[in-house]
Amino acid sequence: MGNRGMEDLIPLVNRLQDAFSAIGQNADLDLPQIAVVGGQSAGKSSVLENFVGRDFLPRGSGIVTRRPLVLQLVNATTEYAEFLHCKGKKFTDFEEVRLEIEAETDRVTGTNKGISPVPINLRVYSPHVLNLTLVDLPGMTKVPVGDQPPDIEFQIRDMLMQFVTKENCLILAVSPANSDLANSDALKVAKEVDPQGQRTIGVITKLDLMDEGTDARDVLENKLLPLRRGYIGVVNRSQKDIDGKKDITAALAAERKFFLSHPSYRHLADRMGTPYLQKVLNQMEFCSCCPGWSTMVRSRLTATCASWIQAILLPRPPK
Repeated sequence: MGNRGMEDLIPLVNRLQDAFSAIGQNADLDLPQIAVVGGQSAGKSSVLENFVGRDFLPRGSGIVTRRPLVLQLVNATTEYAEFLHCKGKKFTDFEEVRLEIEAETDRVTGTNKGISPVPINLRVYSPHVLNLTLVDLPGMTKVPVGDQPPDIEFQIRDMLMQFVTKENCLILAVSPANSDLANSDALKVAKEVDPQGQRTIGVITKLDLMDEGTDARDVLENKLLPLRRGYIGVVNRSQKDIDGKKDITAALAAERKFFLSHPSYRHLADRMGTPYLQKVLNQMEFCSCCPGWSTMVRSRLTATCASWIQAILLPRPPK
């Protein structure tokens, strides 16, 4: 099965999962997905919003992402969003998507910055996205806030490990350029679970916020703390841009201009930026970058379909 065939498999399984959920059956099939990991304020949310082209994620101080957000991006002719817990409701206003994420997070975790491993499932249909499945995970932290337990650091780590230890999970390790890369929490976790770097790609944010006279050229050229799949630099909107409702399309144009004009990065411009990152992730998710994953997906799909059929056909025991 080629890349095109494997990519076509994703919407098929999405529809199967929807159908079996409607009759109360659990369609549990681990398909390739991308876990987005990084420390607090590393820029994870901005990267994901750039992928979608919409502001839709909660923002604020402290831990904002407090439950895993499974984000399925589906290329389609119209633009709208759906939540698994609001089946049948289409969201066309992405501010309402943000409010629903906040409300659903509080419903399970409370309002005092607690966390939960129970995911929120969001599907976004748009002509502007590539088919991808990403999991936005809580930012790694060391200091509890509000009513968080003192072991919050270890709770978040345990949650991350539930995703990144899976062989079919690609790791998007997000690190800010204005911090020492040697101290990157994302790269530390990635090196631990993927020491050969078969399924890790580094993303460097905040390149435009580095001190004058410094740059991240050695990192982006994969010379400092090299990764098998290297690093891609992105430039997200600043908080001022976000507060001023700067259009993401304009922000992506500014990102492109930044790389083309920067003396340290212009020779890398064609391999930098959000559009290039999306393309690489789409290709990684639907290729054999994870050893044996295509065989694993096919065998799991066969086994899962068999169990679904058995669950439907076999008589249920009397209550």
